[in-house]
Amino acid sequence: MSAPGFGGKPILIPPQVSYLRAQAEKDPIAFWDSVAREETDLIYWKRLWDKTFEWEPGKPYRWFVGGITNAHYSHVDYPIQKGLGNKAIYIYENAELGITRTYTFLQFDDMVRRYAAAMRALGVGKGDRVLLYMPTRVEAIAVLHAAARIGAIASSVYAGFSAKALLDRIELIGAKVVFTQDFNMRRGKLIDLKGIVDEALRSKERTTVEKVVVFKSEYTEKEPQMQGGRDMFFEEFLDMSKDGSPEVEWVESNEPLFITPTSGTTAKPKPVVHKHGPFQVHVVAMGRWVYDLGPEDTWFITSDVGWQAGVSYMVWGVPIFGATSVVFDGAPDYPRPDMWWEVIERNRVTKLWISPTGVRLLSKYGTEYARKHDLSSLKVVFSAGEPLNPEPLKWLMYDVLEGRVPVIDHYWQTETGGPVVGNPYGIQMMPIKPGSAGIPLPGILGAVVNEETGQPAKPGEKGVFVIKHPFPGFTSELWQDYQWYVRSYWEARPQLKGLIYSGDAAMVDEDGYLWFLGRADDVIKISAHRIGTFELESALVSHPAVAEAAVIGVPDPERGQVAVGFVVLKEGYRPSEELKKELIEHVRKTFGPIAVFKTIEIVKALPKTRSGKIMRRVIRAVYLNEPLGDVSALED
Repeated sequence: MSAPGFGGKPILIPPQVSYLRAQAEKDPIAFWDSVAREETDLIYWKRLWDKTFEWEPGKPYRWFVGGITNAHYSHVDYPIQKGLGNKAIYIYENAELGITRTYTFLQFDDMVRRYAAAMRALGVGKGDRVLLYMPTRVEAIAVLHAAARIGAIASSVYAGFSAKALLDRIELIGAKVVFTQDFNMRRGKLIDLKGIVDEALRSKERTTVEKVVVFKSEYTEKEPQMQGGRDMFFEEFLDMSKDGSPEVEWVESNEPLFITPTSGTTAKPKPVVHKHGPFQVHVVAMGRWVYDLGPEDTWFITSDVGWQAGVSYMVWGVPIFGATSVVFDGAPDYPRPDMWWEVIERNRVTKLWISPTGVRLLSKYGTEYARKHDLSSLKVVFSAGEPLNPEPLKWLMYDVLEGRVPVIDHYWQTETGGPVVGNPYGIQMMPIKPGSAGIPLPGILGAVVNEETGQPAKPGEKGVFVIKHPFPGFTSELWQDYQWYVRSYWEARPQLKGLIYSGDAAMVDEDGYLWFLGRADDVIKISAHRIGTFELESALVSHPAVAEAAVIGVPDPERGQVAVGFVVLKEGYRPSEELKKELIEHVRKTFGPIAVFKTIEIVKALPKTRSGKIMRRVIRAVYLNEPLGDVSALED
């Protein structure tokens, strides 16, 4: 085989990266075993594993079998043992109130130990589920760490979801305790978070929730409604710590660490499970290879604690390197359009992680606000959540940062726990192709295949992104429903059986770079929030005027995508602009304000297959004036 790049063509993929990818391709299990052993300088194993990987028929596969660890211990206790106790672990920034607070590793450790002891006194034990419904703040992160410390399983839900969406997630995981905040504030408006929790729990005669713990915010003196016997304030919760043990619960590598419900094409969100051992191995590997994290870094990920990015690389993934994370609570442009630039300057941020929606929002205000601030501490900017269009990338990299700082797009999903496609900046940075997410990273056997045949797609040919072998970051199960998991990922298409199906359309170019083209299934991304069309359709149909509904995602210059709804009215209702506005407001109340609609179209009928399935692809093609494609299955 001839060496790549000879004959005048430049070598774009560095030899060291090519070598690691080739090692993984040859033997992925041996590759990840070697990586995990190298990572023992950061991940604490009380006992090393007996077997690297096993997958028994009909059961979730297991990584680092027999290994004993605890993710919280690796992230907090272990760095303290190495002398980092007095170093900052988190810097809390509250945009609404202008608050900045710094927490050291030792201070955070003390907070988590008290929370852990109190949880145990409350009756939470190994394997119990606790649900977090709080804004992004250090106390919220401490709840997730405390759950991990005692072997409980946490689930963090974005504090912008409606009562109905919250209840769905409470029931999905069987939450025993809910942690929430009394009120939140966004753009000067007070939001009754505790009231949303109450509404969710009231709407069901019986739930699994035994206790609701309420954190009192700084926003108001107003008292939330409290239900006797069920609800308690944080002060009362913390008083219980004297009756519980803060000691760490050592767990087998494959014990669940957290569950993230992610929207899908079915009515129910998918409860994605990540586990102590393999999750740590993946986030540390990608923290090194992609983000090049180290103790000298101040990291600012603009994600929320209720989304996977914030869970993977704010709650977890960063303290383990001894790095400091900025925890930003607020809107990027309120009360001033330069809030994020101000945070970067004040805290000397070295690495910024921002969604394409965030970049587009900042670009609305031009370079004027960015130029007011000293951004010289920034070394690199990462972007993910949806494809980063070339124009916003160029604006940030050249207009704002004057070409001094690379802006690197990359790709991952809730299910992958961390990056899978990217530019290996931590090994050696490759040339940036604006609009491309990079290459499949070492250990990720990624490919673009024809969705109909399963054959590899030719360069420039649209296909779907798949992964050919399990890797530690990829979820091994959906909570308490293994068959659903298999159907969703390993048998999603008959011709793709045995491959991990991402659901994302992509193409590969002649240099091996991947270009993501949007969702191949019926999930849309609004401001990097992954929302199932079925959930939005269900919200529309819950309105008394609506008989049927279909929702599609369409491009939007600011949010990446927004929703367009098509509804068939019940008899006795007439189309009107007022009704359209009422339906949009109904979805916002039923699902949550993250459901941004461009418009609602009232139609006489929806295109369906002969088996009764709505053909959203046809609706999308007609609405966007694109070719219809194969319509042989269309009923009418």
